[in-house]
Amino acid sequence: MRFFDLNKKGWQWVILLILAFTWGSSFILMKRGLEVYSHSVVAALRISIAFLFLLPFAIRNLKKVEKKYWKYIIASGFLGNGIPAFLFTKAQTEISSSLSGMLNSLTPIFALVVGILLFKTKTETLKIIGVFIGFIGAIGLIVSNGIDIENSKMAYSFFVVLATICYAFSVNIIKVNLKEIGSVVITSIAFVSIGPLAITYLFTTDFITVSTNNSQAGIALFYISILAIFGTAISVVLFNMLIKKTSTLFASSVTYLIPFFAIMWGIIDGEKLNIIQLISLIITIIGVYCINKIQ
Repeated sequence: MRFFDLNKKGWQWVILLILAFTWGSSFILMKRGLEVYSHSVVAALRISIAFLFLLPFAIRNLKKVEKKYWKYIIASGFLGNGIPAFLFTKAQTEISSSLSGMLNSLTPIFALVVGILLFKTKTETLKIIGVFIGFIGAIGLIVSNGIDIENSKMAYSFFVVLATICYAFSVNIIKVNLKEIGSVVITSIAFVSIGPLAITYLFTTDFITVSTNNSQAGIALFYISILAIFGTAISVVLFNMLIKKTSTLFASSVTYLIPFFAIMWGIIDGEKLNIIQLISLIITIIGVYCINKIQ
């Protein structure tokens, strides 16, 4: 009997929590990178480093993938990683992380709508109810400390919304069209489609100049590398595994739990857990449980 078995609901929850923790910590890593580099350079570096990390796996598996799957893998690369990476860093230059987190929680709703309308996915009523319960709980977690709207340029919210729509298409493409392909194969080859473009773009920016002249560039590159390897390459492999073994809704519900880990970091930093956060967390968990109740 295998120790790690994603057919078991317990392991599904473990992976979901690992992803929520990892991606919940990614915003601070992006912020550290943005202190030195422009939003587009941070996004390009994130993709480039993840591509280089995954390249050995891609080389090993390139010839194993039939041509009919390539268009779907390339689509998942651009929609699931490439485009959102640039949209999120662009948005984070002008809107608060709390507002970004709230908008990011739209992902399961868009995944539900795209799945039903375009991919003809059949979804149980309990899952649909769970999506909206989880969304309410996630919003409660995010607004519990207030949303900094005054210091945000609301037009930039559109970038996050567009990123969540991209995610919605990507998770459905993987679930419906790439069921026969392994998660490591999907992820590594997806980055082959976007990595070289990101590296090429880097050399059209001020990346080299900033890296050589800014004394903080080294530490910023360190933070971005952690973001790329753990928050992108490894996490996307785990996320794709979760999509294939569970449902698009359960996998995308990770966005509901991300705010919890942001709050957790605040508690470690001396902040107190308030009653609204506690109630919202319970509501969120109930929603995610309903999404994963029926497989």
